Amino acid sequence: MREPRLPSLSALRVFEAAGRHLSFTKAAGELHVTQAAVSHQIKALEEQLGVQLFRRAPRRLLLTDAGQLYLPEVRAAFDRLSAATAHLRRAESSGVLTVSVLPSFAAKWLVPRLRRFRDRHPEFDVRVAADDHPVDFGRDDVDLALRYGSGNYPGVTAERFLTEALTPMLSPALLQAGPPLRIPGDLAGYTLLQDDMSVGWSDWLGAAGAVGVNPHRGPAFNDSSMVLQAALDGQGVALGRTVLAADDLASGRLVRPFPLSLPSPSAYWVVYPPRSAQHPKIVAFRDWLKTEVGGPAPGTGAEPDLPNPARSR
Repeated sequence: MREPRLPSLSALRVFEAAGRHLSFTKAAGELHVTQAAVSHQIKALEEQLGVQLFRRAPRRLLLTDAGQLYLPEVRAAFDRLSAATAHLRRAESSGVLTVSVLPSFAAKWLVPRLRRFRDRHPEFDVRVAADDHPVDFGRDDVDLALRYGSGNYPGVTAERFLTEALTPMLSPALLQAGPPLRIPGDLAGYTLLQDDMSVGWSDWLGAAGAVGVNPHRGPAFNDSSMVLQAALDGQGVALGRTVLAADDLASGRLVRPFPLSLPSPSAYWVVYPPRSAQHPKIVAFRDWLKTEVGGPAPGTGAEPDLPNPARSR
C-alpha cells in the first residue's frame, strides 16, 4: 500500500506556530513572514490533508477537533527533529577521532606528542590506527590519515605539514667505543643499518664524497622506527629520518657525526575527504599539527610546513 504524501516541513512549521499561538498574526511574526503567507500555507495544508484545522470565532482563532489531535503530534515530531539535530551537532564537535597513521610515525612522533592534543581538546578521544594501507574514507572507519609520500592521493584533500632530511646518526656509546668518525669514509669501519623504506646509503655517501664504503652491507629493516631502534641499541649507524629521530636527537640518545643531510623526496601529509574539511574534529587536529610543527626541534633538521588545504591530483 502506498504511503500518503507527507506535507512540507514549512507548512507543518506554520501550523505548529499558529496552533501554539492560536493566532496567524503571532505565527507570522515568529516566522518572519506575512500573515497572508501563513493563511496561504494553512489553506494548502488543509486541502492536502482533506480536513479543516482551524475555525474562526469572534476575536479569536480556535483549533478544530482534527487540529487538536494533529498539533501535539506535529509538535512532538519537531521536538524529535530538534533533539536529533542537536545530538548530531554534539557528535560532530566531540566524540572519537580516528587517525590512520604509519606505524613508524605513530611510535616515534605522534604518540609522544598526543597528550598535548588531549590536553588542548579533551572533548575528543583519539583512536590511533597504525597501518600503511590506503584509506577508503567511504568504507573505513577513519576520519583522517597521516601519510608519508609524494602527496599524490586521488580523490582526497592532502596538506603537506612536515618535511624532513636524512643524515647518519648513531648512539653516543657506539661513537665513543668505535673507530674515529672524522670523515664520511670512516663509516667503512661501522655497520650500516639499511632502511628499505627510505633513501639508500649510496645517495648520502655519494653526496659526501665518501670512498671505500660499501653502501649495501648491513642488516635491513622494512620499518624506519626499527632502524632507529637498532641505532639506539648500538647495532650500527642509521641513515635516519630527522622527523622520526627528533626526540632521540634532542635528548642526545642519538648523535649526528656529520652535518651533511639530504632532503627527503617524500613529505608527511594530512589526508581527509573534502566533505570533512570543516568538521570540528578535523579542524582541531589539523590546527594542532600546525602548532606542533611550528618550529623544528633542536638538532633535528626537520622543516615544518604550514600549508593551505589543496586538493591532490
